[in-house]
Amino acid sequence: MIIQLEPTLSETATATVLQSIKKIGYKPTPVTTQFGQYVVCIGKKDFDIRSLGNLPGVRDIHYVSDDYQLVSRKWKVERTAIDLGDGVKIGNGALQIMAGPCSIESEAQVESIVQHLKKCGVRIMRGGVFKPRSSPYSFRGMGLEGLQMFSAICRANGIKVITEVMELAQIEPMYEYIDVYQVGARNSQNFNLLDELGKVDKPVMIKRGISGTIEELLYSAEYVFSAGNERLMICERGIRTYERASRNTFDINAIPILRDKTHLPVIVDPSHAIGIREFVAPVALAGVAAGADGIIVEIHETPEEAASDGAQTLNYEESAHLFRQIRALLDIHQIQ
Repeated sequence: MIIQLEPTLSETATATVLQSIKKIGYKPTPVTTQFGQYVVCIGKKDFDIRSLGNLPGVRDIHYVSDDYQLVSRKWKVERTAIDLGDGVKIGNGALQIMAGPCSIESEAQVESIVQHLKKCGVRIMRGGVFKPRSSPYSFRGMGLEGLQMFSAICRANGIKVITEVMELAQIEPMYEYIDVYQVGARNSQNFNLLDELGKVDKPVMIKRGISGTIEELLYSAEYVFSAGNERLMICERGIRTYERASRNTFDINAIPILRDKTHLPVIVDPSHAIGIREFVAPVALAGVAAGADGIIVEIHETPEEAASDGAQTLNYEESAHLFRQIRALLDIHQIQ
């Protein structure tokens, strides 16, 4: 059960609500976010809803059977939209394309990709500066200095920045240089990191774990929301199965299921989902057709020379063609 409180409710009135919840045998957990005050109530006893609904300061009460309550669609009918500013919105009918290299490599590379994105009408650039790599000998990113350069070029050109945060110590130094924190698959159940991102007023995109279930992904999002941050997206990026024909198995089922279970925007990552360049475009289009609110795709001027993940990275011609296909597909959806 979720109780929405009036935003101006005094501490005394809030304490009265919490005490009333305890009296009916429920455990109350107050949650304050950028946009509202809530109390998440855990319990199973039947009670007269009027005993809480008539309390001063109670705006609304919602019964939610899911354990991941705040991210559940059962209490929030209107889908969440995230506004990054400058007319860039994600969710609730506003599909966005996020594109860029797996790794930020140089100033010249960023300048080149930014100009390509502008030409293609793409407003968000992805790019890793802290890279979690399976091998400790692989390129692991340019770090904070690379992010500062990446951010400066993007902001000078009206492009928003999404990049991966890997540990608590990186959150604060990254804050002024990014628009969206990305939580990678390997960190999707790093609950300490999720808790801290809940205290930050910047959007967060959480990728599904390498072998994570849909439910586990929603629980991860609940950690961030319950810690105070409603500006959330979740990303289907493929899961590890016994199939070896592709890098991962793209769970297209997850997209409509997630849209049914949560009000949060659902993003697809076709690059990691299949890991094979020539098949990234059809997987991306399938994700959009299934109802995704956005895609995040890897591009590079010369993928064969990329520092990481070149095998799943589109070149400029391929990515421009995909972006046109996505927009054509969206036009068809609107006609229907």
